[in-house]
Amino acid sequence: MEDRTIPDSDITASSAWSDSTEAKHGRLSTGEGDGAWCPAGSVFPSGSEYLQVDLHTLHFLSLVGTQGRHADGHGREFARSYRLRYSRDGRRWITWKDRWGQEVISGNENTYDVVLKDLGPPIIARMVRFYPLADRVMSVCLRVELYGCVWNDGLKAYTAPMGHVMHLSGSPVYLNDSIYDGSIESGVLFGGLGQLCDGVLGGDDFVESKELRVWPGYDYVGWSREALGQPTVDIEFHFEKTRIFHTMQVHSNNRHTQGVRVFSEVVCEFKANLLSKWTEPALRLPVPLEDLKDPSSRSVALPLGGHPAQILRCHFAFADRWLLISEISFFSGTVLPNPTSPLKSTVGLPVAKDDSSNTAILIGCLVGIILLLLAVIVVILWRQYWKKLLSKVRQLRDDELRVHLSVPSDNVVINNTNTHTYSSRYQRIHTFPDDRDRDAEYQEPSTVLRAREQPPPPLLSGAHYAEASGGGPSVPHYAEADIISLQGVSGNNTYAVPALSATPADCPPLPELPRERLIFKEKLGEGQFGEVHLCEIENPQDLPDLEFPFNVRKGRPLLVAVKILRPDASKNARNDFLKEVKILSRLKDPNIIRLLGVCVSSDPLCMVTEYMESGDLNQYLSQRVLLDKTGPLHNTPTISYPALISMASQIASGMKFLSSLNFVHRDLATRNCLVGGELGDGEDRMGERHIKIADFGMSRNLYAGDYYRIQGRAVLPIRWMAWECILMGKFTTASDVWAFGVTLWEMLSVCQEQPYSHMTDEQVIDNAGEFFRDHGRQVYLARPAVCPQGLYELMLSCWNRDCKLRPSFAHIHSFLTEDAMNMV
Repeated sequence: MEDRTIPDSDITASSAWSDSTEAKHGRLSTGEGDGAWCPAGSVFPSGSEYLQVDLHTLHFLSLVGTQGRHADGHGREFARSYRLRYSRDGRRWITWKDRWGQEVISGNENTYDVVLKDLGPPIIARMVRFYPLADRVMSVCLRVELYGCVWNDGLKAYTAPMGHVMHLSGSPVYLNDSIYDGSIESGVLFGGLGQLCDGVLGGDDFVESKELRVWPGYDYVGWSREALGQPTVDIEFHFEKTRIFHTMQVHSNNRHTQGVRVFSEVVCEFKANLLSKWTEPALRLPVPLEDLKDPSSRSVALPLGGHPAQILRCHFAFADRWLLISEISFFSGTVLPNPTSPLKSTVGLPVAKDDSSNTAILIGCLVGIILLLLAVIVVILWRQYWKKLLSKVRQLRDDELRVHLSVPSDNVVINNTNTHTYSSRYQRIHTFPDDRDRDAEYQEPSTVLRAREQPPPPLLSGAHYAEASGGGPSVPHYAEADIISLQGVSGNNTYAVPALSATPADCPPLPELPRERLIFKEKLGEGQFGEVHLCEIENPQDLPDLEFPFNVRKGRPLLVAVKILRPDASKNARNDFLKEVKILSRLKDPNIIRLLGVCVSSDPLCMVTEYMESGDLNQYLSQRVLLDKTGPLHNTPTISYPALISMASQIASGMKFLSSLNFVHRDLATRNCLVGGELGDGEDRMGERHIKIADFGMSRNLYAGDYYRIQGRAVLPIRWMAWECILMGKFTTASDVWAFGVTLWEMLSVCQEQPYSHMTDEQVIDNAGEFFRDHGRQVYLARPAVCPQGLYELMLSCWNRDCKLRPSFAHIHSFLTEDAMNMV
């Protein structure tokens, strides 16, 4: 589009404001007319206005770009999201969906940046339409670009039986053609294209996938001989035009230990067009069997003998119980359009030209090569310059920066306006969460160097600035605003909340508890400014001012956690202690640890909270095994899937309460959830137990390995943190949702391993960078064995790159209480 390879006549639209905003002005990064295509009508959420590009022949499209109308600073229209529809014949239009069935593509956030989106799966089409969307009735303008190449295979559709489901060790492996864009009738796929031509080759183990966040078996389409009821898998291929076929290459799995083998024979038939008959005799192609004991997947090349045809039908013979195919491609050439000459392939045929034409072409090629070499040299020198500059930036002492994590430079947001000057098309991110100036989250290296000249802010005791909205029920779910800075006793600001209106000295009306009634049991942990002790209060009923949310039988002590501020703590620490008291006093929910009272009449200052008898959830689960995996003579305590879901729903309920107050926890994990009730003798009674969310995890030496330490001081639970928390210090309810997904993964793994246990801390940070770049290389936590696919999809939605697309805690709680309990 941008370089005018596509002419104006091939760019059309449903409507336009005026001649100056018609379809031909929808080219990326150009300023002709009024600077973009703008439809005549307002764009509704349903999206009926479209910009259409006709490519005339089939193209393989792997990437699209969009941009708003900048018009040298005068334009303000852009599309925040859009849909794509495409056609291979100009009659049947197909809506593009990603690998998980999502149609809506996130678009632009401003008028000038180009946003590129990988198309997974890719599109094979002749015509493409962009449908801009909006969350309300509004005007938009759009500029677009297509990235791809001519689809030389010429394949426009294939017909095949639907894939089947294999069951391995009780777990389903889905071998269906999940991205097929045609129709399905009576168990047959027809009229479309799918995974057999998406360019992805499956690996040796068909259960594993090269794609992320997909189900086992995704890379293959597979058929069971028993389920199919015939000895061959019949696939019919339809091409745009008559072609001469030289070779067919089929990538097949050969995991013979699991009943999967490469086909033993292929029989191919050819048809010149829809009205002609199949050629006789059919071409019979046996497959050599010498190396079939090797379980590796392989590509089998089958010679087709130069047969001319427009339709090709192949019968793949089973060699075992299962046949799995990942990719089928053809080496062929188009037929010369001369009806009086014999059929010939255009591949490799020379075209005669006069000497002057050849000389001009040769000179042009040499000039082009020289210019290309010069461009490569400039790029290399430019990269070397920035590498040296960035290496100097990295040498800044960590204690001069609060949190300074960066991602590699291939950002997908590209700036193209004259009003913003950047040293590089792709920019590094250097985030200073202490900065109140958030106008430049994406900074170039020179910005970082200028920031170094300013005096660095003090590094608090592991307390991180977070972002949430200013209080009140009308605040949007994922809004952001300023937050109070608070040093907790345990070294962590657990609840990031809107700034309190009261002064630090104003204590909440909590009862003053007599210190002598607190009987020390053990030290739970310590932070920079205090300690956390496990204590008992004997005969709690004798303290009329003590308000606790559960009944304690008379004569039994009440377990409490006591946060103690060191007597030598600074004035700021004392003020923060009282702020923390005020915050915790507002949290009254059945699934949140309650603040019961304080000891502030003298030093050391103390706050007394509930403590649950069975300790934290991480230790509780790690001492158990799943009920369905335990034999009758097993002595280890058990726990069942319904019990895990019951506990998870309680955590979701507590987080729903916090999010309703716009509180951000920032450290949600099983170590920060407490379990109530007495243990049965290996009997699962978790349904009768309370789970309550707490904040002691960071202070406990037991969980020191769960936190990443920066320069020996600030600590971050990076394995539970969303990518935007790690890279930008951006904490919201949406990042709590991400942490809940990891917490749910811990629970369904019965806390047997740390999240991303195969990665170092540095690799976890690098993985956050992959989420930022969104090139499909990010790594997700694998589905636990006991986890149903529907529940795993909930986890994946919690880890959505776009925080706005993550579910709310209200939705999560509803899902866990209504749907997940019935999953097997």
